[in-house]
Amino acid sequence: MSYTQRESAECVVLEPAAPAIAAVIWLHGLGADGFDFVPVVDELKLPATLPVRFIFPHARPRPVTINNGYVMRAWYDIKQLGGRSPVEDDAGIRESAQVVNDYIQQQNAAGLPTARIVVAGFSQGGAIALHTGVRCPQRLAGILALSTYLPLQSSVAAEAAPANRDVPILMCHGTYDPVVPAAMGVASRDALQRLGYTVDWRTYPMEHSVNAEEIADVASWMEKWLTVTG
Repeated sequence: MSYTQRESAECVVLEPAAPAIAAVIWLHGLGADGFDFVPVVDELKLPATLPVRFIFPHARPRPVTINNGYVMRAWYDIKQLGGRSPVEDDAGIRESAQVVNDYIQQQNAAGLPTARIVVAGFSQGGAIALHTGVRCPQRLAGILALSTYLPLQSSVAAEAAPANRDVPILMCHGTYDPVVPAAMGVASRDALQRLGYTVDWRTYPMEHSVNAEEIADVASWMEKWLTVTG
């Protein structure tokens, strides 16, 4: 599959050669930008029969507490990571969730129903993907969460959308991740499962990154849930 790359101040878009039948909104990690995962698309090797539009938004710059207040692209402030009572940036998380919802609506306006859209992300972006995906009022094609965790867990039960109670969720994590420890991913997986979600959980012998095996698993998962059947 070949793509045409478009860039703007808000995002990077990879448009497939054939008319798109699905879209993936893919959020980068802390301090990166939308270009970070653009090279992964070619590595997915999706078939020509599955033309997917990839949207890679840029998070806005903001101060990040755990980085001494340094201003960088971030989906929300991180005041601390881990701990029994984490202090989370509720307002920042919800602000970025609205950004994702706006992109979903843009794709709807372009002719793609929400059921043909995957919300994806790595690290902090994956946290926003999980947060937004389970609350999305229209059924998504799936949620892809890489090297990440579920934020604002205490509010999920009350805010989860019935339409996505059985949404396909793929969570991938490195067993040697020093940034977002695998235990955080496991705890988030377990929290989702306790709420009745089915989570496809995969681990890889790597740190806070992606590897070829993971990319192949992501590609297979996308083909499964984005291929039009019937």
